[in-house]
Amino acid sequence: MTEKWLVGVDLGGTTIKMAFVNMYGEIIHKWEISTDHSEQGKNIITDIAKSIDQKLEELGQTKSKLLGIGMGAPGPVNTVTGMVYQTTNLPWKDYPLKDLLEVETSLPVVVDNDANIAAIGEMWKGAGNEAKDLICVTLGTGVGGGIIVNGQIVHGTNGAGGEIGHITSIPEGGAPCNCGKTGCLETIASATGIVRITKEKLANTETASILRQIYEETGKITAKDVFDAAKANDALALEIIDYVTFHLGLALANLANGVNPEKIVIGGGVSKAGNMLVEKVRHYVKRFAFPRVAEGVHITIATLGNDAGVIGGAWLAKNKFVK
Repeated sequence: MTEKWLVGVDLGGTTIKMAFVNMYGEIIHKWEISTDHSEQGKNIITDIAKSIDQKLEELGQTKSKLLGIGMGAPGPVNTVTGMVYQTTNLPWKDYPLKDLLEVETSLPVVVDNDANIAAIGEMWKGAGNEAKDLICVTLGTGVGGGIIVNGQIVHGTNGAGGEIGHITSIPEGGAPCNCGKTGCLETIASATGIVRITKEKLANTETASILRQIYEETGKITAKDVFDAAKANDALALEIIDYVTFHLGLALANLANGVNPEKIVIGGGVSKAGNMLVEKVRHYVKRFAFPRVAEGVHITIATLGNDAGVIGGAWLAKNKFVK
């Protein structure tokens, strides 16, 4: 019997990443298509199905080569029914994603939250190195997360487990978040949050800074600019990074106290800051975590990049459909 392939699908607000993955978690072929927001996102499912068919044809394979699809979607998911309750960057509410994709592809489908499948991918083939107790936090446009306990993703009572980005970092007077609350970790530790904080600092201080020069010359600033300036010992940038990592380290320490993880894996675009980010977060986790918890946890940068979601999706399919 020839080995079957798994299909990993990672649905994002801008692109849909897809891959054929073997049973060992190795990517055979990967590609992406644009996410079509028109008509309330109703074309997304047919776009995925058509794209899978086209790739199989290009590779000289038939649908019988595929065992099933594991898919990540933004927002809380009912992992039993595969329904997406609501998404922040797509116009879906109580959307029967699993059922619709199964009809379009004639393949079995399993669905989970996108940050959860990224965490699973890192656990299986990435920086998690098969750790059974792991916290994964992704720092990008927002802050996502996945919590794995004893090898299983924490979903919670109604699919919202692992919403690390919505831990309240500033109880009073924090910036508004897309979730409707204020003061969420996402408003601070995301790339968007870092840019917002930097612009506020530049507006409210007269401090000379590389960042002020960049902003005056280009009219914009990025999270990468802030970390690059901090690496050059820019005082204002160092102050911003310390503020951001204080809140991130505090949130992760409190989570770690509840989970006692072996690994904390930091991914997303902001994680490209590398050692500077890890060292600062490690400092604050050690400061705020219960000593035995701090002693047991290893903090590291994610290694799979954009492949984490499709590999995690493949793991979902493997665990669901391999008998």
